[in-house]
Amino acid sequence: MAKTDDDFSLVVGEDGLARPAWAAADPMREYYDTEWGMPVRDERGVFERLSLEVFQAGLSWGTILRKREAFRAAFEGFDPDVVAAYGPDDVERLMADATIVRNHRKILATITNAQATVALREADDVVGGLAGLFWSFQPDVTPMPRTGAEVPSETAESAALAKELRSRGFTFVGPVNVFACMAAMGIVDVHIVGSHRRGSSGLWTRTGRRRKG
Repeated sequence: MAKTDDDFSLVVGEDGLARPAWAAADPMREYYDTEWGMPVRDERGVFERLSLEVFQAGLSWGTILRKREAFRAAFEGFDPDVVAAYGPDDVERLMADATIVRNHRKILATITNAQATVALREADDVVGGLAGLFWSFQPDVTPMPRTGAEVPSETAESAALAKELRSRGFTFVGPVNVFACMAAMGIVDVHIVGSHRRGSSGLWTRTGRRRKG
């Protein structure tokens, strides 16, 4: 989710809770209050978020969020086994589906990434498949931004994870969209200090260090 400093400026809603400006109104507010930054540790959940980040490239996250249920229907719940088996007829079907983002390269990338996700299950050096690979790059310290300017768009960990994903056959993955996935799934906490959601994942201490156990 590429955003400006103003997007991350805290605003207090009518409910008295502080949120960044980008989450001030629904559907973004509901997503921010209930989902963004909460731990996702299952394969399908991680694959869905990675796929949506692929489709978000060059677009607003709001656009993708409004189409999320349509994406889920079109990609059959983002079941990696199902999507990995997609062929030319499925690509044609998806390209004709006006309810999603019809981008040929992104559709092919999602299928390729599903195939890479399935292959990861058999990797001797990865525990827990795609979800395990993502969480293995969780840093010991998370950012503690107080302004939008302090919210990173990528980190050393996201760059390393993106490189690892590409080496394992994933495509359309770079340090920026991989970091967006990490933030969305709670692997890092980039809630602005002062937001009512700061620390909501339960994974980080008030000093920004990872909780033990």
